[in-house]
Amino acid sequence: MAGRYVQAQVAVDSRERAAELARSAVEARLAACVQVVGPIVSTYRWQGAVETAEEYLLLAKTRADLSEALAEHIRAAHPYDVPEIITVPIEHGLPDYLAWIDAETS
Repeated sequence: MAGRYVQAQVAVDSRERAAELARSAVEARLAACVQVVGPIVSTYRWQGAVETAEEYLLLAKTRADLSEALAEHIRAAHPYDVPEIITVPIEHGLPDYLAWIDAETS
């Protein structure tokens, strides 16, 4: 099962927008589950200056073959010019949970 599943990580500027992105990804069956974590504090360089901002982190579980579609879905609704949309492979997981991801994203 290694390589068949990923977790996408997305940072966004508000709890409301995080909730909207999470719900739309699950409703579109592009993710089985999206958790919203936060607020978090992010420090980054943007346009030559170091910035600090409060954000919310989305953790979306999906199939690897849906990761590009999920990224495009999020990108289309995301307010940032260059949003953080990163996927990391899920190497191991409870087989029943991974089967649930399949069922909810089919």
